[in-house]
Amino acid sequence: MRFLILLGMTVCTMYAACAQQPVDELHPYNYTIDKDIKVLHGAVVSAHPLASRVGAIILQQGGNAVDAAIATQLALAVVYPGAGNIGGGGFLVAHLKNGRNIAIDYRETAPAKAGRDMYLDALGNPITQLSLDGHLAAGIPGTVAGLFAAMKYAKLPFTKLIDPAIRLADKGFAITEAEANGLNTYKAEFEKLNTAKTVFIKEQPWKAGDTLIQKELAHTLTLIRNKGAAGFYQGETAANIVAEMQRGHGIITLEDLKNYKACERIAVAFNYKGYTILTMPLPSSGGICLQQMMGMVENYPLAQWGFHSPQAIQLMVEVERRAYADRAQFLGDPDFVKVPVAKLTDKKYLTTRMLDYVPMKAGSSDKTKAGTLPESEETTHLSIIDADGNAVSVTTTLNGHYGSRTVVGKSGFLLNNEMDDFSVKPGVPNMYGLVGTEANAITPGKRMLSSMTPTIVLQQQQPLYSLGTPGGSTIITSVFQTLMNTLEFGLSPADAINQSKFHHQWLPDEIAVEKDFPDSTVQSLQSMGYKVVKRGPVGRTEIIKRAPALRFLDASGDKRGDDSAAGY
Repeated sequence: MRFLILLGMTVCTMYAACAQQPVDELHPYNYTIDKDIKVLHGAVVSAHPLASRVGAIILQQGGNAVDAAIATQLALAVVYPGAGNIGGGGFLVAHLKNGRNIAIDYRETAPAKAGRDMYLDALGNPITQLSLDGHLAAGIPGTVAGLFAAMKYAKLPFTKLIDPAIRLADKGFAITEAEANGLNTYKAEFEKLNTAKTVFIKEQPWKAGDTLIQKELAHTLTLIRNKGAAGFYQGETAANIVAEMQRGHGIITLEDLKNYKACERIAVAFNYKGYTILTMPLPSSGGICLQQMMGMVENYPLAQWGFHSPQAIQLMVEVERRAYADRAQFLGDPDFVKVPVAKLTDKKYLTTRMLDYVPMKAGSSDKTKAGTLPESEETTHLSIIDADGNAVSVTTTLNGHYGSRTVVGKSGFLLNNEMDDFSVKPGVPNMYGLVGTEANAITPGKRMLSSMTPTIVLQQQQPLYSLGTPGGSTIITSVFQTLMNTLEFGLSPADAINQSKFHHQWLPDEIAVEKDFPDSTVQSLQSMGYKVVKRGPVGRTEIIKRAPALRFLDASGDKRGDDSAAGY
């Protein structure tokens, strides 16, 4: 499925000048959204067609899936400012052709001056906006460090990977209708929360086809190209970040930036009916929750019940309830708190979690608490599989749409508002309605708990799927449903991500369904005793299926946004 985004616009002269070179296949003023493609060699799916095209070009130029992931993330930082970023953080999961699995954690951390009560008033009540809006909401950005941590698995020089992003920022690109709507919606907040002029604000409303040029961001990216990670965490850019903090009463310092480190962790890998599910460990809660949910449903006849059947949905809702209850009670940054991961994912424990499950009868979050053990919605995702069988799944975020809505003066990039992903006060919901305990309390240097769940499915140790999604607290359940849709219900990649979704996260005790969810199923759930509420779109899942028997890659971008697939 292909949609023409822009008509009758002139391609930038810079790109037209060298028509023989592959990079000139990137046309920033005349591009299409390709929702579903089938290609022979390599495929990229991301939240923006230009970013996906950048990744595909890198694959064509001899890069591997990691090269393409780095270049695509950098391009997203330019063309998808609502969530693409160098001012946020994320997670990368990969399966390499040599059989190695890797997980890179570049989640933001709390500044040294952060404290557990920093968002409470004198009476101990949370001041919600402080962790959401402006300078004080920002954690120390991790994306740039994460990109360089991934470089040892790449083939091409970093200068080649970042150049398309620099060009897009410097010479501009035509924005989509969705981007125009986002910039217009947040204009008042951009005006309120910024201390310096930003290109995101203009006098007349933005419209599809308008050009967005980001000279300051191009300069920042050039510093990173020339000086590596030090071009961001030290020198001019670091000084600009600190100056911005001082103008807006933030607390990130030069030492905070200099001390930030991305780290490699051991990827979560577990078996589900002969498939290996590869996903992200803590501080992502997604990997543990996904393993719990799939472990709890494994012995039930989901495939027999069928896709969107009341029986299947009720079971999936009840395992979501139990996993999110455990998430709230036990999960946090493993470098700061002891999390009983092995016990939470133990088969016997998961069996006991389902003892109070009653088929066709609604459970209760008042009764179903966290188990008894001995002793962020604006994110973006990209999936890549290359010709050699390397698979990468990356989810990054600013947390809220456009993060804190604060742009670093003279550097041109948005800061995150990830501090809201800590438990600002134990038991008090964050912007996604998630609650937490002391395990996720604010501590200097600590990584806030995340729901991001980049995932790869292996079959006989070869990549079968690369998938993931944005969506705040709905990320985990969206990935879970996509896996059930493919592995149990046999849906195609496109159907698996585009069919209507549902979500339960323990608290509030309700099933949220998309507006196009079948009315008959809603009525069945209500008759069981569930409260069902309709909501807007859930996530924007990207998926690639490698089908060796069919000798092609089947890549699909979610219908809910500008998501687009590219490949060759």
